[in-house]
Amino acid sequence: MNYISLKNNQTILLADIPESNYEWFYDMNTEFILGHPERHCVNYFGYKVGNNVKLICCIADDLTHEIFVSTCLVHKDHALESFSNKLLCFEKFEREIHENFGINYTDHPWLKPLRYASNRDDQSQTIANYPFYTIDSEELHEVGVGPIHAGIIEPGHFRFICNGEQILHLEIQLGYQHRGVEQLFIEKKKLLQRATLAESIAGDTVVGHSVTFTHIWESLCGYEPLREIEFSRTLALELERMAIHIGDLSGACTDIAYQLGSSVFGRLRTPIVNFLQEWGGNRLAKGLIRPGCNQFPFTPALAQRLNIILDIFEPEFNEMAEKLFTLPSALSRFERTGLVSNADALAIGAVGMAARMTNIKRDIRSSHPFSLYSEVEHEPIIKRHGDVYSRVQIRRREVEQSIKYIRKLIADVPALTSIPPIKNEPSPNSFSISLVEGWRGEICHCALTDNNGDLMIYKIKDPSFHNWLALALSVRNNEISDFPICNKSFNLSYSGHDL
Repeated sequence: MNYISLKNNQTILLADIPESNYEWFYDMNTEFILGHPERHCVNYFGYKVGNNVKLICCIADDLTHEIFVSTCLVHKDHALESFSNKLLCFEKFEREIHENFGINYTDHPWLKPLRYASNRDDQSQTIANYPFYTIDSEELHEVGVGPIHAGIIEPGHFRFICNGEQILHLEIQLGYQHRGVEQLFIEKKKLLQRATLAESIAGDTVVGHSVTFTHIWESLCGYEPLREIEFSRTLALELERMAIHIGDLSGACTDIAYQLGSSVFGRLRTPIVNFLQEWGGNRLAKGLIRPGCNQFPFTPALAQRLNIILDIFEPEFNEMAEKLFTLPSALSRFERTGLVSNADALAIGAVGMAARMTNIKRDIRSSHPFSLYSEVEHEPIIKRHGDVYSRVQIRRREVEQSIKYIRKLIADVPALTSIPPIKNEPSPNSFSISLVEGWRGEICHCALTDNNGDLMIYKIKDPSFHNWLALALSVRNNEISDFPICNKSFNLSYSGHDL
């Protein structure tokens, strides 16, 4: 067998991952997914081994809760047949491998730089000369948006090809900001520095990336977190989900000029983030999640306070949601706008809400359970039409679901106990993988250690990595004036992509 089967948050020796030649590696990983909609690639990356590149591919099976991991050693100067020519979901992974190591693919459908990171293999490739797709026609015109935007969002360039007001094609070019986060995980040796880095991967997903890092670090160190630690993490994840979804409902109302919804949903986000500050001292939950400890234990007094907040919040949220989702003018902007088909979502490997809006049951909380999600018996919210309406409906229903989970959790707050400290001694020569369902979708971190147990490779994948292409597909055949609501309905991360 040329692969090994892992569970979420499992650590194994690097030597236990079977290595095969590229032909076997190619056939095996593409066949894992072909004809299996329950499987998708959660990570695919490489790292240098002398003049060669070691490739590691991780395929998740959402029915069996397994992650199939395989590896292959290739020479950087050898041209390879691309996975992407057979399965489009690999295209960004292979573009990054090409950009980082100079590996050429003979038949990749879209082989161009992905991030323009400072350590890319070919420094002559510059972002100023990005090769946008073009159509030569006197009837068509191009519209450029960004990379400097009139707002607080981050830099990215959107190039539309339009026939009048109708969008025929959108290409999204990112790569304007880099912090070198993955390399910083290697360079920084203190656990606190690394935990702080995890909080900074994507500013709106502090809890999601922090929990992913803590799980992978605890797995590397052989540490079993107590239930009270996982209780706090589960609770924080659902509070973060609520806060962002409510804010995005406000943003969606703004983009369709529904001022009442914009104002009310914007106000309703405040008590949720304020509670996070009351609990841990920061409205974005920075400092709350750390490996092997409870920085700010959740107490019965906090549970009582949160219940009061939810008692006030819930009827107000339900009233505003009911107004929004029965307002004909709002529904006319949501329904059949920004549609992505089930086939397209499967083809590009969409995750999180971008998958669930098209009847794909892809949710790490149920498919690869972690923390206390087995206890709350999570059932993903699924919609079928793949339009803006499906995406805002999922946000509404997930807020309602989060309230239910939070109430269930805080009805029985774990008693505070003496928590054994974590021994920061990661297993040497090891590989570990952690998956977490953030509010945006699936987060994946992979870690490799060297002979001394030091981090050798740290690979991060934010859900936006998969889903930017879903946004580009969603606007085809829409009017260009529909782009803002399509964009907000996904709310993808620039920094989570560029790293």
